[in-house]
Amino acid sequence: MAVGVFELFSVGIGPSSSHTVGPMRAGAVFARELRERGLLDRVASLRVDVYGSLAATGHGHGTFTAVLLGLEGFEPEEILPEQVEERLAAIAETGKLNLAGGKVLPYGVEDMVLHPLTVLPRHTNGLKFKVYGAAGASEGRGADDGGTGPGADAAPSPEVLHEATFFSVGGGFIVREGEEDAAQKELDESKKELPLPFRTAAELLGRCSSKGLSISDIMLVNEKASRSEEEIREGLLHIWSVMEGCVESSLKREGLLPGGLKVRRRAPDWHERLLKEDKDRDPIYWQEWVNLIALAVNEENASGGRVVTAPTNGAAGIIPAVLYYALNYAPGMDKATQQDKDDVVVKFLLAAGAVGVLYKEQASISGAEVGCQGEVGSASSMAAAGLAEVMGGTPGQVENAAEIAMEHNLGLTCDPIGGLVQVPCIERNAIAAAKAINAAKMALWGDGTHRVSLDEVIVTMRETGKDMSHKYKETAMGGLAVNVVEC
Repeated sequence: MAVGVFELFSVGIGPSSSHTVGPMRAGAVFARELRERGLLDRVASLRVDVYGSLAATGHGHGTFTAVLLGLEGFEPEEILPEQVEERLAAIAETGKLNLAGGKVLPYGVEDMVLHPLTVLPRHTNGLKFKVYGAAGASEGRGADDGGTGPGADAAPSPEVLHEATFFSVGGGFIVREGEEDAAQKELDESKKELPLPFRTAAELLGRCSSKGLSISDIMLVNEKASRSEEEIREGLLHIWSVMEGCVESSLKREGLLPGGLKVRRRAPDWHERLLKEDKDRDPIYWQEWVNLIALAVNEENASGGRVVTAPTNGAAGIIPAVLYYALNYAPGMDKATQQDKDDVVVKFLLAAGAVGVLYKEQASISGAEVGCQGEVGSASSMAAAGLAEVMGGTPGQVENAAEIAMEHNLGLTCDPIGGLVQVPCIERNAIAAAKAINAAKMALWGDGTHRVSLDEVIVTMRETGKDMSHKYKETAMGGLAVNVVEC
């Protein structure tokens, strides 16, 4: 189906949408197919091959454990953090996986076959699943790059009951090998059913001009093709409630983030200090509150907590932080009713979603594909658009805000230390949130006309991503990941 606001904003677990949410979703799809085809009773063994960036940074990003949870049948939108902890502890203790919730097999993280130096043709984030019958062999080794895994020299079994290859293409989206053309065709067909389809910012602005509608209005009209307006509103308010819950959960945690970098959680201490220093919510402290929200969300994400991909987990703190600014510091919000605030949330997320569609359609939101400009950059651009929209911007000003924010994130690399979504990711969200707010304010001081268009910036981002060395695209092979000692 066409990319919409609920595809860009979905509930999942941390720390990464492309490395955690996508792989879990792929595992869940494979598990569901085993159940639906009645194959579980015949399964004797399992093989999972992990390629490229997923293999290179999988430990830090929680990829391998996410795959296990998906293979047990858990979906990222539904699983709770306590379930994650319970099932992973049980798998680690027993060395057994409950495949599709109906077949117990001896399998764990150490049984996965890793190919960090092999990139499959479709995308750097690749996963292959195979199950064998009673005469099969579960293990094997990719000879091309020294894939790791026990029993690596065993011959492949002729009795393959089912197999599938998936690519995690960013934001939790997955694509199945061999179905790319069909998926694209389905996408194109579904877009034809939209009342006001658009692929570029120029088309979006044209729709606004011809219909006399705002950018959020255009997005709402398209969303109503598949949901009622009440369902859309309830869904978006639920998304915001999960974002708020993410902050609340983070503020209750203390100590160090998991993973070995010994990064200290700052959000709880900062919150306590702000409550003491800013008792009357003085506007002078707006940036400290924005920083706090962004840090809190991304510390929760780094802990494997429940977050909203916005549009990815690595950039999950930007939109909540800027929306918090809109609800608390935008003109007139001090007198706003709850109804007014709900309207702001809905309008903000719709406008942000419209800009997110442009990045998803024309470029990428995957750090493994185009670097962090595709994650933090697109989120900052989306947030700037949302803020400009709710502050009364014209469609031209909203497009300008999105353009300014991305223009100044071009070339941003993805080089997390230790493959963990912590340094520089957490602080980067706070910096990008402030950029988004400034971009919106700059656009609102203009009349919407500007020299560089959003479409030109999006194409530039895509081309910059193609030119960027693989070392700086979520592989932990360059930048801070190799120049900073992990411990």
